[in-house]
This record gives sequence, C-alpha cells and structure tokens, in this order.
Amino acid sequence: MKFRTIASGSKGNCSIIMSSNTKLIVDLGISYLKLRKNLEKLGLSVEDFDGILITHCHDDHIRGLVSTLKKNNILVYVPYEMTKELSNFIDKDKIRIINEFCTIGDIEISYFNTSHDVDCSVGYILESDNKSIAYITDTGYINRKNFSKIYGKDLYLIESNHDVEMLMEGPYPPYLKQRVISDRGHLSNEDTAKYLSKLISDKTKHIVLAHLSEKNNTEEKALGATVSMLDEIDRTDIEVLISRQEEETPLIEV
Repeated sequence: MKFRTIASGSKGNCSIIMSSNTKLIVDLGISYLKLRKNLEKLGLSVEDFDGILITHCHDDHIRGLVSTLKKNNILVYVPYEMTKELSNFIDKDKIRIINEFCTIGDIEISYFNTSHDVDCSVGYILESDNKSIAYITDTGYINRKNFSKIYGKDLYLIESNHDVEMLMEGPYPPYLKQRVISDRGHLSNEDTAKYLSKLISDKTKHIVLAHLSEKNNTEEKALGATVSMLDEIDRTDIEVLISRQEEETPLIEV
C-alpha cells in the first residue's frame, strides 16, 4: 500500500491510501481545488478513487465534501451511527453504510470508536497486500479494548495534538483548555508516545504524527516525545514523520 497525508491540522485534514487495485480518501476537510491539485502531482484525479472514508463530522474533516461530490461521481463510506449527522451536509444517495468489518475493492476495512465531542467518531484499520495502516485522529483517549485490533500495524497515522504545558499556559480560554485535555478532546504528545509504545510491533516501520496544534504544540516537541520513546525501546529503525497543515507528506510505501 501507499499512503500520503495531504493536510493535517485544525484548518483541514485529508489523506489518501492506495493499494494495488483500490484508492481511498480518508477525511476531506480541504477544498476540492486543493485536493485536485495535490492529486494531479501524482498523475491522479478524484475520479480515480473508489470512495471516501470519514472519521467524524467536524468541519475540518468534511469541509470539502459538498463541492467534491458535486463535481465527481464518488461515494462516502461511514458507520451507520454517522449517517444522520452526515446527511445534514450531503445527499443520502451519496452515502454508503459500512459494517465494523467490510471490504472496498481489495482493501479490508475495520473501524473502532474513538472519543471526541461529536455523536460518532471512529478510527480505521486498512489492510491490503499483507500490509496494514492504523488511522487514529481526534480522540481524547484510546480504549484498551481496542488495543488488540490496533496492535502491530505497518504504519500508524496518529494525532499528537498538544504539549500540555503549552496548552495550559497558552491563550485558550479555560473552557477550551478543558475541552482539549478531556477524554473527548485530543491526544497530547505524551499520550501519543505512551499509546504507541503499547501498539507498535516488529512489523511497524512508519509513524506519522498528525493534527498538531498551531498554538499549543511544536514539531520539535511532538517529535521529541515519540522519538524519545522509540529510543528507550531500541526502535530507532521506525521512520517518524510530521504531517503538516500546508505541506503534504512524501508518498510512503508501506
């Protein structure tokens, strides 16, 4: 499989995942124009893709859906619990319900509930060609009951949203600080490193840190927390990348 994050952050999130025969978009919180121009760099168009997966219905994850669906014949795949909220934005005939385990083309997909301040939010496991990707963003914590499902993937996309000290000393009002650090908020750098230490295996080769806060984090702090953890467990062979708001990651061969 191949993986790229096109954009990640509070202004918009979008990634692509491609197997031998199937291409999927995960989240579409960027404009149709930005998506189209980024795909053109790879010699692709939106029509080349087999579907769009959505993690949750916050604006920074669905902002580009309406315009993209108007201009292209592509479907959106979500759990049933997300359909009511999503149908407020797009036509129901564009929505397909996925089960906890399903297949689109040659990509096997499973999802698990995350913990965020929306009616339904999920993370995804995508597997094809004997390779696997875990996609985990916008969650206040990861439930231990999902560890076995998430364990031992080749690549992890996981949010590393904030540095706790920067957040608490920063400009956010108290209510917003509490939202971010709550169980329905976002993972801190330390949380992310802690969870990764329990989830990675000998198979893991790539980690992409996503959804970094512009005001409450730095790339150095996010990288530092995860790289220090990997140093402690002697896993310096794992590539760690930062996913940025205005710059796509390299196309990663999983």
